[in-house]
Amino acid sequence: MYLTGISTRTLSLLTKRLIGRSLSATEVSKATTELKQSIDTWRDRNLSREKIKYLFIDGVIFRMRIRKGIEPVPILVVIGVREDGTKLVLGLQAGDKESAATWRQFFKDLKTRGLDGASVTLGIMDGLPGLEKVFEEEFPHAKIQRCQVHVAKNVIAKVPRKLKREVADDLRSIFYASSRKKAEELAEVFATKWEKDLPSAAKCLANSLDACLTFFSFPEEEWISLRTTNIIERLNKEFKRRTKPMEIVAGENACYVLLAFISLKMELNWRNNKIGKVRPNLPLYKKFTQLC
Repeated sequence: MYLTGISTRTLSLLTKRLIGRSLSATEVSKATTELKQSIDTWRDRNLSREKIKYLFIDGVIFRMRIRKGIEPVPILVVIGVREDGTKLVLGLQAGDKESAATWRQFFKDLKTRGLDGASVTLGIMDGLPGLEKVFEEEFPHAKIQRCQVHVAKNVIAKVPRKLKREVADDLRSIFYASSRKKAEELAEVFATKWEKDLPSAAKCLANSLDACLTFFSFPEEEWISLRTTNIIERLNKEFKRRTKPMEIVAGENACYVLLAFISLKMELNWRNNKIGKVRPNLPLYKKFTQLC
């Protein structure tokens, strides 16, 4: 309750009715301090023993109480994938997700904590401004996979309503091709078909195509997991769902505590849901058709 913004005085009155005695402000503050220290330890834990091969990268915005006002505060999030395919949350950090400098510092912090940058072979992200360039500089041995759902949204946004479904079907054929060569052939067909009537859409796809097809360089059983940022977006969605009842988060420290507990719970669920071990039910196509 304290983390949702209830004052120590109000909490003292509530606990008397709930558990039969009042918790003093000192007791609440002490418990909160100990909890914060535990969360800080988890956020700063050593990563040198983690063999991470992939990074899923994104940011999520929360409305936080800052001093006497309410401000939208982005939290940067990175999920790592171990060599055995299991996932874990590597970092949570407040910062401007549109800022290349902020992402650079976040990546440097991960490496300072022991993350082996040389072992990272792929970063999956949604094309935030400056992020891809910074990622390439900080992880020079890694490739970039741009989220196909975000690219599809950008392409379809430039298409008249009556043609959206047809364009979405063409995009699905490219992204779910059996090989990179086949995908590139279908992309050429797309360009020939649409560049006259929909030049902006055709150009949008052409500019992102190479980064959208990086996943073909990795094991086929992992393709369905590597095409998009769905894995980290599901985590962000859970963050939002769990914090929705409080509407406003009571500050950055309270946010870290809440997100840490949600992250640890998600990691328990991920133990039996490794990369590549998902149902091949074409989730990307479902998202495309929802845009039409």
